Amino acid sequence: MASVIETSVGSTNGELLGREARVVANEKRLINCHQVDVNQLMPLKYNWAWEHYINGCANHWMPTEVPMNKDIEIWRSDKLSDDERVVIMRNLGFFSTAESLVGNNLVLAIFKHVTNAECRQYLLRQAFEEAVHTHTFLYIVESLGLNEGEVFNMYNEVPAIARKDVFEMELTKEVLDPNFSTDSLEGIQTFLKNMIGYYLIMEGIFFYTGFVMILSFHRRNIMTGIGEQFQYILRDESIHLNFGLDLINGIKAENPEAWTPEFQEYILGLVRQAVELEIAYAEDCLPNGVMGLNSSLFRDYVQFIADRRLERIGFNKIYGSANPFPWMSETMDLAKEKNFFETRVTEYQTGGQLDWD
Repeated sequence: MASVIETSVGSTNGELLGREARVVANEKRLINCHQVDVNQLMPLKYNWAWEHYINGCANHWMPTEVPMNKDIEIWRSDKLSDDERVVIMRNLGFFSTAESLVGNNLVLAIFKHVTNAECRQYLLRQAFEEAVHTHTFLYIVESLGLNEGEVFNMYNEVPAIARKDVFEMELTKEVLDPNFSTDSLEGIQTFLKNMIGYYLIMEGIFFYTGFVMILSFHRRNIMTGIGEQFQYILRDESIHLNFGLDLINGIKAENPEAWTPEFQEYILGLVRQAVELEIAYAEDCLPNGVMGLNSSLFRDYVQFIADRRLERIGFNKIYGSANPFPWMSETMDLAKEKNFFETRVTEYQTGGQLDWD
């Protein structure tokens, strides 16, 4: 990046540095900035990205800090019905591979093409968190003495999970091509498609139905170790989602030519397809309904959160469904998603219990 800065005889070094900093900040771009050999953070241009990074660092945790004794006792007893066990197993099976798909996409695709330093700083943090989440599912499986092969191979053996994973991997395929670039209009659109698929759909829709299912157990004071870990994951994922949507909106703003009416219709089609995939997954997890949950309620819920995600990137609602689980507002507060982290969690880095100020 070359910039010509005119100087006058009376200029001071401080004034020159300030002017140089303004030039550098103005030339920063989210993608297609032609200097990415060094992640030059200062001066910050995208303060929202740095704020997400700081929030992520404040939420550090490890799954092994959460005791699993009560969960082990309940799992080995007859307190859970067969249908309730299916819900837990299906969610462990989906999340155990989905988190690794997100991590791979971050490291192998998104990080390479996002050229802004503060965004890359956050992506590094998120990649670590994805590793922690994968560690979490291994910790749960080992604690409960589950069949590791059964859980981690569900993406091959359970059609409702396999279809979601295949859907996401298709969105990554083009970006992983060694010759892919975002230099063209088509390349920018492909990159946006990938990010919408992983941030808005995977983390913003697919993950949230799983959160409802597992946190329903926690609400009844059952499987509280797993529930607590899912609360920590939810906290991380809420930041992932907000960062991803901010990044998508930023790229749209800097490359308005890519956000064509035809491309918007294509994105809406992807979201509609994802909603139906998630409803099919809910039907697979809840064939008979448990804990007041059933697949009909999840149809409304998936449509509700899909509308919320679409509104965040400039679309109108396409479903108009109401939230059938208002009790979830105490846990994730979807109605105030951007304010989810305004309350501080004490003992977060060392304790095993959530304690809200």
